[in-house]
Amino acid sequence: MIINLVDLHQRRIYPAEIIVENGRILQIRELDHAPETAGYVLPGFVDAHVHIESSMLPPAEFARMAVVHGTVATVSDPHEIANVLGNEGVMYMLEDAARVPLKFCFGAPSCVPATTFETAGAVMDADAVEKLLQHPAIGYLSEMMNFPGVLFNDAQVMAKIAAAHRLGKPVDGHAPGLRGEDARKYFAAGISTDHECFTYEEGREKAQLGVHILIREGSAARNFEALWPLLNEFPGQIMFCSDDKHPDDLVRGHINELAARAVANGCDLFDTLRAACVHPVQHYRLPVGLLREGDPADFVRVADLRDFQVLETWIDGVQVAADGKSLLPRLLSAAPNQFVTELKKPGDFALLSTASEVKCRVIEALDGQIVTGAASELLAVSDGSIGTDLTRDILKITVVNRYTAGTKPALGFVRGFGLKQGALASSVAHDSHNIVAVGTSDEALCAAVNAVMEAKGGISAADGAGNTRVLALPIAGLMSQSDGYTLAREYAELDAWTKSALGCSLRAPFMVLSFLALPVIPRLKMTDLGLFDVDRFGFVEVVES
Repeated sequence: MIINLVDLHQRRIYPAEIIVENGRILQIRELDHAPETAGYVLPGFVDAHVHIESSMLPPAEFARMAVVHGTVATVSDPHEIANVLGNEGVMYMLEDAARVPLKFCFGAPSCVPATTFETAGAVMDADAVEKLLQHPAIGYLSEMMNFPGVLFNDAQVMAKIAAAHRLGKPVDGHAPGLRGEDARKYFAAGISTDHECFTYEEGREKAQLGVHILIREGSAARNFEALWPLLNEFPGQIMFCSDDKHPDDLVRGHINELAARAVANGCDLFDTLRAACVHPVQHYRLPVGLLREGDPADFVRVADLRDFQVLETWIDGVQVAADGKSLLPRLLSAAPNQFVTELKKPGDFALLSTASEVKCRVIEALDGQIVTGAASELLAVSDGSIGTDLTRDILKITVVNRYTAGTKPALGFVRGFGLKQGALASSVAHDSHNIVAVGTSDEALCAAVNAVMEAKGGISAADGAGNTRVLALPIAGLMSQSDGYTLAREYAELDAWTKSALGCSLRAPFMVLSFLALPVIPRLKMTDLGLFDVDRFGFVEVVES
């Protein structure tokens, strides 16, 4: 193969011939020139932190789509499925991923459940985590979301971190908004990364502590614009990640898009590509080639060094994508699950009060962020039930336990979705994956929630007038068995319907919805046990006294 080689170690570009034998680069011969059509070869792109489950695809199908964009490896935290199925879920991801050539590096989930303030499908204590860390296919301890546990030296939390250190495996961080002395103490525990920075000032402060900053651009949290200048200031500490990427976004692009945006913003080409291709391989010690003699033949050929249009992707010397088409076969994945079906009635979603008007805490959903705001609003009571107020975009939110029969829905209020009618529901509800729903009425909420229950997992939308649409996710209530491109089209159609028929104003409503139940991200969240104030790290009443 005669091409223009992008050497990220010597920081130079030159014509070369790459000779591959038995899946490895046998020789790189520098030449005087290359054909005009040769293109440029560089190491493959690596997503430095992603939850494969959030693509709604199992690993084998995710790989089939990702290689089209030049992705050769991912650093993947399987804590979504672990919260549903425990160790069995992690093993499922390893086994499904092993069927394809893309190089998945899975971590041992550190927080199952994420907190004790919600009901999950499994519990993984320090002993279970250490046993999982001993598995040769597990490369690191996944994001330590329980930062209060680190700050207050919780025995279970510190035992998990210590186990990773004993086994020589990195520990990923998760500390949104943590600053000052608390940040110093958190990272001093031996935590080396953070993908949760959402302001430049926060990212810079953590980078000055020596933390590797993962610049995230996913389907919900979009932090690239705030953080990209850090690449110029701390080029050796930056990686790119998606964290959570829905299937329609995966069709459009992956880490290659972030590389293109960084270069367009004036970032150094070599610094950008080292962040996108090299740093994750070095930090997590991935078995991924970096275009050196003797390395595995993992690389991509791109048309230019501006847009990074991927022409070919190679893994272990085998071409896995060409000209925008995946060359990986379509494989059917198994569908383990844990889902208790107990259909609800509209009356189950009534929030009762004997007053005529009450002051309520309201979650403020923010487009493009997984953090939320908090507000207080007066709401009218009609027939003994606290109502929504569409004129002020105040909707009802519920989280319904999917693991235990006979439980009552937790209820509260949320602003930011812009719904004019109907409701949305999802069993993708980080991190315990109960059913989360928002709606304009109790009847619409009930219809959307029941649609998810009947499908044993999925996302749904109901217009409140008898029309309900659902996208089934039978793999743990998180992933589909469908062809990825078909799923992306169906997801995009459902997403469009929520905007055109229901009036939703969010760019990615189902992704924002899925994070409203995550009680480790500030400020107000709703779990199946009630309204949770992350700043206080405790439950609060919906109706203020």
